[in-house]
Amino acid sequence: AAKNGILIVEFANQLRDEGRGFHDALIEAAGIRLRPILMTAITTAAGAVPLILSFGAGAETRAAIGVVIFSGIIATTAFTLFVVPVTYQLLARGTGSPGDTKRRLEQEMASGAGDPIRPRPEGAE
Repeated sequence: AAKNGILIVEFANQLRDEGRGFHDALIEAAGIRLRPILMTAITTAAGAVPLILSFGAGAETRAAIGVVIFSGIIATTAFTLFVVPVTYQLLARGTGSPGDTKRRLEQEMASGAGDPIRPRPEGAE
């Protein structure tokens, strides 16, 4: 489940590096990942249904495990599809893309701006 959220954010960052706007990149990244996330969640939840509906010896234990798996998949899928993009939008809206930040840092270092940890003394070249 965490991997899906990371992939949404990573796709959004790649699209931002390509020059897309923040909101457009986030919408497209979530759209790209929607189908694989839903397919995985549905198949995993469907796999838990036989556990939930089981009968015979140990049925109570299997049903409890099945309910936990089914509920967990539904909850983590909802979290991945709704909370992760909203949180990313709130936290990263005012930032540049990671590639943009890297390019600015490389330009600053190439321009001879100096070492940010040990600045040049006054009058030194």
